[in-house]
Amino acid sequence: MPDDKDWTWTLERPCPDCGLAAGEVPLAAIGPRLFVAAEEWAQILRSSPAVERRPEPGVWSPLEYGAHVRDVFEVFEGRLRALLEQDEPTFPNWDQDETAVRERYAEQDPEVVADQLEAAAQRTLALVGSVRAGQEDRRGLRSDGSAFTVTTLLQYFLHDVVHHLWDVTGQSDGASSLGWD
Repeated sequence: MPDDKDWTWTLERPCPDCGLAAGEVPLAAIGPRLFVAAEEWAQILRSSPAVERRPEPGVWSPLEYGAHVRDVFEVFEGRLRALLEQDEPTFPNWDQDETAVRERYAEQDPEVVADQLEAAAQRTLALVGSVRAGQEDRRGLRSDGSAFTVTTLLQYFLHDVVHHLWDVTGQSDGASSLGWD
């Protein structure tokens, strides 16, 4: 089923599912947290015995979530680059459900997805690390009109990656597995 919820509320209050209070994560902490989450994703993709199995009909397998998270890193790298290089860019719409079907997430090789996710994370994190003082408030708009700054875009991005870890592991805020206690 397509997810048509507007998840921007996660910038204003903690997510009742994954527990992350994304809007409270300072910019300087986002890159390290994304790095750890990407490593957790690669580990899941490489070592989970049930990586290709859906837990129930209509719920993605860890492989499908991992392929989605790989693409999330790529999409947000492009959005962050636009924010840093353009004045008030508008981000093109991204239909994640259509992408999952078109790219056949369920049929991809988990090892390849893990490698691609790590490479996308490295590129994105290098860009996150290049954000200079004074750039954190640069603004852009999502195609639906939701406004983001560099900081809020990265907080929103972090929530997406962490929330999908929760979807797969059930661990709130990734705290136990990601060493954020």
